[in-house]
Amino acid sequence: MDFRKTFSLIINGAVVTAPFILLLLPVDYFDTGDSICLSKVLAGIECYGCGMTRAVMHFVHFDFAGAWMFNKLSFLVVPMLFPLWVKSLLIVLNKPLPRFMVKWM
Repeated sequence: MDFRKTFSLIINGAVVTAPFILLLLPVDYFDTGDSICLSKVLAGIECYGCGMTRAVMHFVHFDFAGAWMFNKLSFLVVPMLFPLWVKSLLIVLNKPLPRFMVKWM
Protein backbone atom coordinates (compact mmCIF):
# COMPACT_ATOMS: atom_id res chain seq x y z
CA MET A 1 0.00 0.00 0.00
CA ASP A 2 1.39 3.39 -0.87
CA PHE A 3 1.50 6.34 1.50
CA ARG A 4 -1.35 8.31 -0.12
CA LYS A 5 -3.78 5.41 0.03
CA THR A 6 -2.90 4.70 3.67
CA PHE A 7 -3.24 8.37 4.61
CA SER A 8 -6.58 8.61 2.81
CA LEU A 9 -7.86 5.53 4.62
CA ILE A 10 -6.82 6.95 8.00
CA ILE A 11 -8.46 10.33 7.35
CA ASN A 12 -11.67 8.80 5.99
CA GLY A 13 -11.75 6.33 8.87
CA ALA A 14 -11.56 9.23 11.32
CA VAL A 15 -14.40 11.02 9.51
CA VAL A 16 -16.55 7.89 9.65
CA THR A 17 -15.96 7.24 13.37
CA ALA A 18 -16.25 10.87 14.55
CA PRO A 19 -20.08 10.98 14.82
CA PHE A 20 -20.10 7.74 16.82
CA ILE A 21 -17.46 9.07 19.21
CA LEU A 22 -19.50 12.27 19.65
CA LEU A 23 -22.55 10.16 20.47
CA LEU A 24 -20.63 8.39 23.22
CA LEU A 25 -19.67 11.68 24.89
CA PRO A 26 -22.19 13.51 27.09
CA VAL A 27 -24.16 16.23 25.31
CA ASP A 28 -22.65 18.99 27.48
CA TYR A 29 -19.04 17.79 27.06
CA PHE A 30 -17.91 20.92 25.17
CA ASP A 31 -20.25 23.42 26.87
CA THR A 32 -17.75 24.69 29.45
CA GLY A 33 -14.32 26.21 29.06
CA ASP A 34 -12.79 29.21 27.36
CA SER A 35 -13.25 29.96 23.69
CA ILE A 36 -10.36 29.26 21.34
CA CYS A 37 -11.78 31.45 18.54
CA LEU A 38 -9.18 34.08 17.64
CA SER A 39 -11.87 36.60 16.76
CA LYS A 40 -13.45 36.26 20.19
CA VAL A 41 -10.18 36.05 22.15
CA LEU A 42 -8.36 38.93 20.43
CA ALA A 43 -11.19 41.29 19.42
CA GLY A 44 -14.06 40.17 21.65
CA ILE A 45 -16.29 39.70 18.58
CA GLU A 46 -18.09 36.44 17.88
CA CYS A 47 -17.62 35.12 14.34
CA TYR A 48 -20.10 33.01 12.36
CA GLY A 49 -18.36 29.83 13.50
CA CYS A 50 -18.42 30.59 17.22
CA GLY A 51 -20.26 27.83 19.06
CA MET A 52 -20.35 25.51 16.05
CA THR A 53 -18.65 22.60 17.84
CA ARG A 54 -21.09 22.84 20.74
CA ALA A 55 -24.03 23.26 18.33
CA VAL A 56 -23.02 20.19 16.30
CA MET A 57 -22.62 18.20 19.50
CA HIS A 58 -26.14 19.14 20.60
CA PHE A 59 -27.47 18.46 17.08
CA VAL A 60 -25.94 14.97 17.03
CA HIS A 61 -27.66 14.27 20.37
CA PHE A 62 -30.98 15.52 18.93
CA ASP A 63 -31.03 18.54 21.27
CA PHE A 64 -32.15 20.93 18.55
CA ALA A 65 -33.01 23.77 20.96
CA GLY A 66 -29.47 23.66 22.35
CA ALA A 67 -27.98 23.53 18.86
CA TRP A 68 -30.07 26.55 17.84
CA MET A 69 -28.93 28.43 20.95
CA PHE A 70 -25.21 27.86 20.31
CA ASN A 71 -25.17 28.49 16.54
CA LYS A 72 -28.12 28.72 14.18
CA LEU A 73 -25.94 27.82 11.19
CA SER A 74 -25.58 24.28 12.53
CA PHE A 75 -28.91 23.53 10.86
CA LEU A 76 -27.18 24.13 7.53
CA VAL A 77 -23.76 22.71 8.36
CA VAL A 78 -24.79 19.31 9.72
CA PRO A 79 -26.94 18.33 6.72
CA MET A 80 -24.12 19.48 4.43
CA LEU A 81 -21.68 17.22 6.30
CA PHE A 82 -23.83 14.11 5.79
CA PRO A 83 -22.92 13.52 2.09
CA LEU A 84 -19.24 13.92 2.97
CA TRP A 85 -19.65 11.33 5.72
CA VAL A 86 -21.33 8.92 3.27
CA LYS A 87 -18.51 9.47 0.78
CA SER A 88 -15.90 8.68 3.45
CA LEU A 89 -17.84 5.60 4.50
CA LEU A 90 -17.90 4.30 0.93
CA ILE A 91 -14.16 4.94 0.56
CA VAL A 92 -13.41 3.04 3.77
CA LEU A 93 -15.63 0.15 2.63
CA ASN A 94 -13.93 0.24 -0.80
CA LYS A 95 -17.27 0.69 -2.57
CA PRO A 96 -17.76 2.84 -5.69
CA LEU A 97 -19.51 6.17 -5.31
CA PRO A 98 -23.01 6.34 -6.79
CA ARG A 99 -23.19 8.21 -10.08
CA PHE A 100 -25.10 11.19 -8.60
CA MET A 101 -22.45 11.61 -5.88
CA VAL A 102 -19.62 11.63 -8.41
CA LYS A 103 -21.19 14.70 -10.03
CA TRP A 104 -21.56 16.47 -6.67
CA MET A 105 -18.06 15.86 -5.38
